[in-house]
Amino acid sequence: MSRSEGLLETLRELRRRLDHDLFPLATGDAEAGRGALRELTGQLDDYLIPRLNAIDAPLLAVVGGSTGAGKSTLVNSVVGADVSEPGVLRPTTLAPTLVTSQADEAWFTAQHVLPGLPRVTGGARGEPGTLRVVTVPSLPAGLALLDAPDIDSVVAANRELAAQLLAAADLWLFTTTAARYADEVPWGFLRAARERSTALAVILSRVPPEALGVVQKDLARLLEANGLGGTRLFEVPELVLPEENARLPRHAVQDVTDWLTGIAADSRARADVVRQTLSGALESLAVRVPALADAVDRQRAAAEDLRSMTGAAYASGLSAFDEGMLDGSLLRGEVLARWQDFIGTGDLMRSLENRVGRFRDRLVALFTGRPAPENELRVALESGVEALIRASADTAAERVLESWSSHPSGRALLEEAGVAAAGRLGRSSADLPAKAEAVVRGWQGYVLDLVREEGADKRSVARFTSYGVNGAGLLLMLAVFASTGGLTGIEVGIAGGTSVLSQKLLEAVFGDQAVRTLTVKARVDLRARVAALLGTEAARFTGLLDAVEPPRDTGSALRAVGRAVQDHRGELPPSGGQAALTSATDSRADDREAGER
Repeated sequence: MSRSEGLLETLRELRRRLDHDLFPLATGDAEAGRGALRELTGQLDDYLIPRLNAIDAPLLAVVGGSTGAGKSTLVNSVVGADVSEPGVLRPTTLAPTLVTSQADEAWFTAQHVLPGLPRVTGGARGEPGTLRVVTVPSLPAGLALLDAPDIDSVVAANRELAAQLLAAADLWLFTTTAARYADEVPWGFLRAARERSTALAVILSRVPPEALGVVQKDLARLLEANGLGGTRLFEVPELVLPEENARLPRHAVQDVTDWLTGIAADSRARADVVRQTLSGALESLAVRVPALADAVDRQRAAAEDLRSMTGAAYASGLSAFDEGMLDGSLLRGEVLARWQDFIGTGDLMRSLENRVGRFRDRLVALFTGRPAPENELRVALESGVEALIRASADTAAERVLESWSSHPSGRALLEEAGVAAAGRLGRSSADLPAKAEAVVRGWQGYVLDLVREEGADKRSVARFTSYGVNGAGLLLMLAVFASTGGLTGIEVGIAGGTSVLSQKLLEAVFGDQAVRTLTVKARVDLRARVAALLGTEAARFTGLLDAVEPPRDTGSALRAVGRAVQDHRGELPPSGGQAALTSATDSRADDREAGER
């Protein structure tokens, strides 16, 4: 295993952790987070992982800068061939052009670097989104030049590609002009180079003869003020060219050419440039990864806000059901009418006297087609409970929709779902009535089981037999809704009489303590069933979050792998630093001066 294998695997783990949409919600800083995510994943894919995987691969120098800075002209002039297309129209560079030697062509066409850009080779003109790879015999092995789009292009895709290419560079050749060297956009990129310790040289082009040295001195001052003092600075004079696409004369770019040739010829110089930029990029992760994790945590907080809103609304819906279950409202209306039928006609008393009475009622119902009062009361009670469930669910859905609509993240999710879907979310689901019916039927079965189990007690068998499971179960269901709160006038007396009578009849069979226990069990079971049903209704909202949220441990996992990257940085051989950007050049300059003497 190579010395840096642990570092490489840690970076791969970091990349895997970033392979999600970490910013799906429209919080205040989401767009900045998305940009930081794109930048980090791009640098991992385009530079850090490929470069660590092949530390001694050819050096890539990216020529970048503002509109009209002369990048393409500079590249053509340095390599002595018309490989990039300069011109007055903007943007000029539609597809970036990578110029390499024949010895290194296979490395760059194999997509080791910038793997997301399809290659175009030969004389074909690259289309936007592709990378042209051109070979020239004059460029020495070990070095490639990449002509990037304008960093301030009017085309957003070009600006993004320029930033991506600069992040993939071992060395930045940053070009600017005497007229635009103080513009803010270039300085944003230069400060990023400083923060990441990227190997950097600045080329000041189109300098009028009368300003030679003056502008360079002022630019050096600005570099010093921005923490880039000591950066290698080249000056290219403004010259009148015979035609628009002409190359600069050799002497105008001689210093730049010699400097690059010197780095290409010196393996240690190349290695030092690579390691300087690589080390700086790794060091920057100590800040960038935790910052990204913090932004992810803010996404999590926004998601939790929406979940809390949903939970609160449906908890309020369950409370409304609790209130409706205990305030006596279920014992009014149709239930009251059916109860009066049940006791007013003497059906209850007859059914309690003997089972023959109940059998006779069933025969009458069979031949007349009229349901027995006992069944009518049970159906009315079922309908009342189902209506209460639906009302609670509808109210909760309306509250969630209102809360989400007032929250930026919730509003964005609803808009993404579409108007029709959002409208459906504002009320209970279409299949809720069927589910509510199933819940009530299941609860009734549970109540009958309770009664049957309690009736198995030998001491109450005789009395229980006179009631029957269904009759006693119905009385227990009525006892669950025993409170009369919320009713007024004569309804209080009727509802109170309903609950008291049903409870007294049960006590006569099972005893008062058993009735209290049975009533609590029946009420708790019904509430649990309704709570579960409301939970499935709430999931219609939280499901929107589940579909987009990254894993819950993403923030902490990013911090952990970020620390691991820093722990493994010692596996990277030390960099020669800024000396690497001067030693090869100075050596070539000394040789040239000696030759002149």
